[in-house]
Amino acid sequence: MAVEFRDYYQILGVPRGASDDEIRKAFRKLARQYHPDVSKNKAAAEEKFKEINEAYEVLGDREKRKKYDQLGANWNRTGGFSPPPGWQNAGGVRGGKTGEPFEFRFGGTGFSDFFEQFFGRSAGGFGSFSSSGLNRDAQRPFQDQEASGQRGQDVEGDILVTLNEVLRGSVRTVSLQRQDSGKAAAETHSFRVKIPPSVREGQLIRVAGKGEPGTGGGRAGDLYLRVKFARHPEFEVRDSDLYCDLELAPWEAVLGTTVHAPTLDGSVSLKVPPGMTSGQRLRIRGRGLPGENGTRGDLYAVTSIQVPSRLTPEEKALWEKLARESTFNPRA
Repeated sequence: MAVEFRDYYQILGVPRGASDDEIRKAFRKLARQYHPDVSKNKAAAEEKFKEINEAYEVLGDREKRKKYDQLGANWNRTGGFSPPPGWQNAGGVRGGKTGEPFEFRFGGTGFSDFFEQFFGRSAGGFGSFSSSGLNRDAQRPFQDQEASGQRGQDVEGDILVTLNEVLRGSVRTVSLQRQDSGKAAAETHSFRVKIPPSVREGQLIRVAGKGEPGTGGGRAGDLYLRVKFARHPEFEVRDSDLYCDLELAPWEAVLGTTVHAPTLDGSVSLKVPPGMTSGQRLRIRGRGLPGENGTRGDLYAVTSIQVPSRLTPEEKALWEKLARESTFNPRA
């Protein structure tokens, strides 16, 4: 099963030499445009949003971007995609305790085959992957024989979870395709996966019996999906709290104002007191993510004072008048 290369720079619309800040700004712009919550065509927006998230998951991480850039000279060579030396896992999640290689492909997890092979949990960095390393039954290793045969090995992959799913929970359809060597057709199995509210990043969601089939009548292994939070254009996650930027005009920071602040439940009115400076936090209680006990964290709006880059002659005259008459000295 050949893997199709993904040009993450093209997806975000930035050149390969783009700075971290340029990549972040490109992601936020596209994520706002294609976020399913604001788009009229939700199905198309959801697919585009997943692409954008995947691209930023790699390019927004320095180590992953460094690894990805190693593919630059090889991805479009004649004859198809060919990873450089060291990328031993191209072509599938491989394993098999019987010595016969097989490959797994996931569907419905929010990540492409390309990501799974090179950057997902199944990739194991640059090394090859063996599902036998995923045994989570400490009391009965895979090599032990069950009374009715040998238990199948576990399989692990990543699943992209949105913040709305963290808040409310959801049920997703996931498919697992298995290709054995020597078999012309791959076997595909689809099943429903429950994502519970309050799920945490890095948490493993277990799907019993969806791993490698057992042998000699032994039961199948399990599938473990490791949760990765989808990047949000507005919010940053810190434990159960959310943080967002609150951009203010200079006069709003000086005089105070009331603004509409975004939350996962819709916008709310937020009173900004006079005399705000950049970096101050305004707390909106109970508008974060649910914690382990079900109680929601808080949302913090972090202020950022913005100045106009262009001025009309009238505006410039007013700023000059303020400069002449004001007694404020920030360096005093």
